[in-house]
Amino acid sequence: MFRPVINPSPAQKRSQSLGDIFLSANYTFSRAIRWISFLPGGASFLVLLSMASSITGCRDHQDPSATATVSLISTSGSNVGSAEMTEDKDGMVTLKVNVTSLPAGSHGIHFHEIGAADPQAAPAFATSGEHYNPASRKHGLENPEGTHAGDLPNLVVDAQGRGSLVTTTDRITLTDGPKTLFDANGSSLIIHASIDDQKTDPSGNSGPRIAGGVVERK
Repeated sequence: MFRPVINPSPAQKRSQSLGDIFLSANYTFSRAIRWISFLPGGASFLVLLSMASSITGCRDHQDPSATATVSLISTSGSNVGSAEMTEDKDGMVTLKVNVTSLPAGSHGIHFHEIGAADPQAAPAFATSGEHYNPASRKHGLENPEGTHAGDLPNLVVDAQGRGSLVTTTDRITLTDGPKTLFDANGSSLIIHASIDDQKTDPSGNSGPRIAGGVVERK
């Protein structure tokens, strides 16, 4: 089958930029590829490489980060706050916790190994199991044999019962993998009555569990 050879003039070459070709609504991807086929070999390779980089960059930019949320309830079942989590493309998870109506002071807060948070359990929130610890480490951010994947800095609550915590961690993930919070058992976020000393196994002497909730995909 006869196929005509397209030989654009020098003036046409100068005015016809890659942006005109790939951004114009009148051009489809197949027409762009056909245009590229008439370029010299080296130029074709560079254009195709540029296209691949642009497509990859757009995909990375548009893909949403993995996110999760926790609704926190007290031992009486009342809502006392929430937590939001976002994992970036490098696997770093940002945790933001906001609470109200909790006792003033510093409180241990940790991810636990089971996605169940029953305030009516005996003791409260026992259904959440122990700290999330897939690597079988010791407890505490300051423990030389630590730390649990679920260990976090203390949550500080003011005299009005309001508290917040913003922290980052790469010991857990929201995406699939060996550190994911969304394994077969799921996971919970639990707040304790006392300060976590960040050294003592298994929970930093942080006392009973006073609030918690299940980690859920957003």
